[in-house]
Amino acid sequence: MASTVVESRPAAATFTHLPTSTRLTSLDGFRGLTIAGMILVNNAGDWEHVYWPLEHAKWNGWTPTDLVFPFFVFIVGVSMVFSFAARVVRGDSRKTLLLHALKRSAIIFAVGFLLHAYPSFHWHTVRFPGVLQRIAMVYLITSLLVLYTGRVTRAIVSAALLIGYWILMVRVPVPGYGAGVLTMDGNLAAYIDRAVMYNHLWIAHRFDPEGILSTLPAIATCLLGVFCGEWMRSARSPLQKLAGVFAASAVGLIAGEIWNLWFPINKMIWTSSYVLFTAGFALFVLGVCYWLVDLRGWKGWSTPFVMFGVNPLFLYCFASWLDSTLHVLRFHGSASKQVLYKNLFAPLFSNPYLASLSWAVSFVLVCFFVAWVLYQKRILVKV
Repeated sequence: MASTVVESRPAAATFTHLPTSTRLTSLDGFRGLTIAGMILVNNAGDWEHVYWPLEHAKWNGWTPTDLVFPFFVFIVGVSMVFSFAARVVRGDSRKTLLLHALKRSAIIFAVGFLLHAYPSFHWHTVRFPGVLQRIAMVYLITSLLVLYTGRVTRAIVSAALLIGYWILMVRVPVPGYGAGVLTMDGNLAAYIDRAVMYNHLWIAHRFDPEGILSTLPAIATCLLGVFCGEWMRSARSPLQKLAGVFAASAVGLIAGEIWNLWFPINKMIWTSSYVLFTAGFALFVLGVCYWLVDLRGWKGWSTPFVMFGVNPLFLYCFASWLDSTLHVLRFHGSASKQVLYKNLFAPLFSNPYLASLSWAVSFVLVCFFVAWVLYQKRILVKV
């Protein structure tokens, strides 16, 4: 999917070597669709009554919800190509780009950590890993690779991350379990997280889906997004780009399903098969958005998602803060979320699953109102 480039060429220079392309509206729409999906699946009204597409797979396998996070990580890689290229055109050096990446990663990590600490700020038990923390680390390491290595090296690194992670997970024995035990407690990634962050995990003393070792294949997800971004920014015709995206999508989906036979598709430990499968799915969705929006010009349907897509991290943080605040604010001894849900949403539906979904949709609409205000005022909250 990448055009030929001399491997020794400095990475920042390759951005000026490629033709300058306009911003992809379809990419903003895809990003916004992903953020809206994140908010939707994270905010059920009643977690005992959630339709299966809005739940994560219990362990192996996948649901639509399991596509959301890797989609965003993939989009980070695609966007990085366009963002770095625009900065190079403005005259930024590799050093400037690196400092920007360091600053941005540090801020995103800190915000994610503080969102976990809020509102109790119990530092001895606060969760260290998280969605924003993983995005921060993946963004930083991918930035280093994009700025200081060529495409061949990045391809080798991607393959090494996926194959190396597979070997580690199935060959390295875990004390008390042995090698290749891919259960929540018996897998190597969980063992490392317990050893390093015992009291600061998603499930205390046991497991975290955004832990240390499983961040390695997530870097590969982002790098696959970089390759896609370079393809979409190349001088090829729009139809050639579209054909390449769909071809790569098929390869990723098929390869992921094949690898699934030996290393199951699993979001919780971000398996290598999961990386290929979700990247293939992301390419397919991006291809559809590109065809509809940038090629056919059907932009009306995507406008609400574009509003989400131009301020994605802010809206994700706002949604997380709002949910936590609704749990901490209390009326007559009950959390404000519980009061609102039981008195306004639950009575409207005899089906508790619909009531739970209505809360989640309403949550997305509240965030959309914020996105709409920011979009109308042309406010971009940048890190």
